[in-house]
Amino acid sequence: MRHSKRHSAILRILREEGTCTVAGLAARLGVSLETIRRDVKPLAQVGELLKMHGAVTLPYQVGEAPFERRMRDHAGAKRAIAVEAARGIEDGDSVMLDTGTTTSLLGRELLKKHGLTVVTNSSDIARTLATVNGNTVYMAGGELRGDNGAAFGRSAIDFISHFKVRHAVISIGALDAATGPMDYSLEEAEFARRVLTRGEKRIVVTDASKFGRTALVKVCGFADFDTLIADRPAPDDLAAALSAGGVETVLADGR
Repeated sequence: MRHSKRHSAILRILREEGTCTVAGLAARLGVSLETIRRDVKPLAQVGELLKMHGAVTLPYQVGEAPFERRMRDHAGAKRAIAVEAARGIEDGDSVMLDTGTTTSLLGRELLKKHGLTVVTNSSDIARTLATVNGNTVYMAGGELRGDNGAAFGRSAIDFISHFKVRHAVISIGALDAATGPMDYSLEEAEFARRVLTRGEKRIVVTDASKFGRTALVKVCGFADFDTLIADRPAPDDLAAALSAGGVETVLADGR
């Protein structure tokens, strides 16, 4: 189909963000909800986007792994968070990273640094940072998960327990005021929990879509990490819980 200027803008936003609410598109483009719904309808009919429960996204590619799909979700926010997290890491620092879409983007940002010592269970991060800029990269071994190419299990946890690093950075699946950071996988939660114990600076990175969500497994409490890096301020109840736990919140625009 021939795209109007607004059709092209909608598709551009979705390429940047992965998924966006209808209300978010209306606000970004300065039009009404009904106008966005009219614009979205023909794009959905020809398969250029998918509609789902008040939001729209790009159609998944055939054979695309779930991890690759998640890399597109809220991609702009995740990239901004990765940039902000990389600002605090200096040449020569030691960093431990778990597997996640935001930490993978942080790995790409760290290509601007030199002489890093990196410990990770993510093959994506290891491939990105190994053999460049004088870095030393240690990758945990264990059962390799197909969708994200990361190692999990007791051997992976035992391996990272030998290290103490300057920056320990994890990503999460949910962040609720009553529980704290959570994830959907027991193995990922267990690994992330151990990562936080190995860092002088303990950092959680997450986009605001995780705020107020709950997931299957608790990763840690609010007292178990020092800094939250996000793209938007937390809602009041979550902000209060973070403050009570002594967590500093850093926004991706530097506030």
